[in-house]
Amino acid sequence: MNIDARKTAVLAMDLQMGIFDFAPGARACLPQAARAAQAARDAGMLLIHVGLGFEPGYPEISPRHPRFSMLKDRGLFVVGSESARVHADIIRPGELLVCKRRVGAFSGSTLGMILSSRGVENLVMFGVSTSGVVLSTLRAASDMDYRCVVIKDACFDPDPEVHRVLTEKVFPAQAEVATADEFASARAAA
Repeated sequence: MNIDARKTAVLAMDLQMGIFDFAPGARACLPQAARAAQAARDAGMLLIHVGLGFEPGYPEISPRHPRFSMLKDRGLFVVGSESARVHADIIRPGELLVCKRRVGAFSGSTLGMILSSRGVENLVMFGVSTSGVVLSTLRAASDMDYRCVVIKDACFDPDPEVHRVLTEKVFPAQAEVATADEFASARAAA
């Protein structure tokens, strides 16, 4: 895994308290996600936390979108709320947080502008869920010509078979797939 730290951003995605409430098994990926985030910090990479974040009153949510309308009905993921808070094992004070309004990290967010302004060419990503934010973000990033790495054991999907198929068969066509230990070791050796 030979990537230039100066041209790389690490995306820690949907590691929010409200997400863990929906998918309690997702907490199993926290140690590996924390390891990957720390490896990014140690290497001087741009670490960006990406999560759901809506304005009060949810003006971003159409009543035609049943999945997100359910979040509105439950009062979840308002910017600054407990459900929108990134898990303390992952984020550090002062780190960049980008709010998205749909499944993929680029959807309704400033992520693309931030990456462009920083000259980012490589994206390392992980989060909850593998078949949600990780798949959507990887597809978009690949279409935008980013070189991508997915940290598979720092991802979680409620369906282990879906996670396996994505990380073993689908993602390798668009990304290098690695473990948090492999990523950390490569960063330490760089």
